[in-house]
Amino acid sequence: MFPYLPHTDREIADMLAEIGANHIEDLFADIPESIRLKKPLDIPEGISEYEVFTALSDLSQQNDIDKTSFLGHGSYDHIIPSVVQHIAGRAEFYTAYTPYQAEISQGILKAIFEFQTMICELTSLDVSNASLYDGHSAVCEAAAMALNSVKKANKILYSGTIHPHTKRILKTHFSGMSIDLEEIEQKDGITSWADLKNKLNASVAAVIMQTPNFLGYVEDYTGFADFIHERGALFVISSNPVSLAVLKSQGEWGADIAVGDTQPLGLSAYFGGPSVGYLAARMKLLRKMPGRIVGESIDKNGKRAFLLTLQAREQHIRRERATSNICSNQALAALSTAVHLAVLGNQGLIDAGLQNIHKAHYLYERLVAELPVQPLHDRVFFNEFPLRLGKPAGHVLKKMEEEGFWGGVALDRFYGTEFEDVMGIAVTEKRTQAELDRYVQCLAGILP
Repeated sequence: MFPYLPHTDREIADMLAEIGANHIEDLFADIPESIRLKKPLDIPEGISEYEVFTALSDLSQQNDIDKTSFLGHGSYDHIIPSVVQHIAGRAEFYTAYTPYQAEISQGILKAIFEFQTMICELTSLDVSNASLYDGHSAVCEAAAMALNSVKKANKILYSGTIHPHTKRILKTHFSGMSIDLEEIEQKDGITSWADLKNKLNASVAAVIMQTPNFLGYVEDYTGFADFIHERGALFVISSNPVSLAVLKSQGEWGADIAVGDTQPLGLSAYFGGPSVGYLAARMKLLRKMPGRIVGESIDKNGKRAFLLTLQAREQHIRRERATSNICSNQALAALSTAVHLAVLGNQGLIDAGLQNIHKAHYLYERLVAELPVQPLHDRVFFNEFPLRLGKPAGHVLKKMEEEGFWGGVALDRFYGTEFEDVMGIAVTEKRTQAELDRYVQCLAGILP
């Protein structure tokens, strides 16, 4: 595009005179002459608005978005009601960000308040914050909360069944700190109870688990909360929020902190992001929560009003008292999640969750019965499951792509060559029976 400066020569001269400068170059007098740019940047000449639009349109055609998706393991293809994007795209939301005089933005604050309320209802916990970057960073923040809450503890235990990306981000987040991270072994696709008992001691601040776990299996945490609490640690559970409508919530399992990613609720996969991390906790942990918490009050006229009740980041309070340096609440994406939940309502979310279960099991049962594939483990699952194909999953997925399917995720990228023939398949309420039947037919033509 061509450069555009709205100021006239006269206006520029007046501004320079006001500050006692003769030329614009005088504003850069503190920059040594030796490091100033002496020639134009090596970039193409500007082109017209129409030419820019045409070039970007041509570039966008390279995006391959017309395939039927069975991708999962953290990012899913769900139905998103059109009203979600309509409301999130309104100018008063689309361009807004909670300012430092936050009470001015009553609309944004109300939207965040509603988001927090819905997360509390989903997780069966007392308080929720104003969202985080994504589900992986939410786990890190939960771990930090635990370390700040459990005295003399310097270790975090996490299950081997949590998302591999979460493991990597935990290690990055606490690198260079005197915090020990230790993995609990998985056995037959779920957390090993025996290994948890061996590793849990007074040095542990939190035990982090995930259900449905990375492989898609639903874990049974009966007795876990009592065992963990008796040893002084906090219990953290990460969950796909859609599953919470039809399976036990984190609070019902006895968790102290619930975390996860709301991408399945109103957010497209977007080639990997952005998404929203949710975090809810019991009331006793309120002042250890990161970021912001929006509360409800009344104004001087007695009308309902919203405000930032707690602001625990270092830009708002003394640095040494800050619980986190989290700087974004993903307000626009969180708004999309809140609208999505409001549109579906309680029964709509239950219906969506049940469709995930029924359609995933329909596909699973057909594949196992009719094709030469084997379940990785015989476990209960929600909406995704891993299968052994008997041939490299990467090769199978390329063939399926040629037939119009994003067929799933090759799990050797996370677990190595032992999983070379294992593919994870996710099914959401968006998939029709015709698509599921075509999937079976497609895979049958590829496998021997």
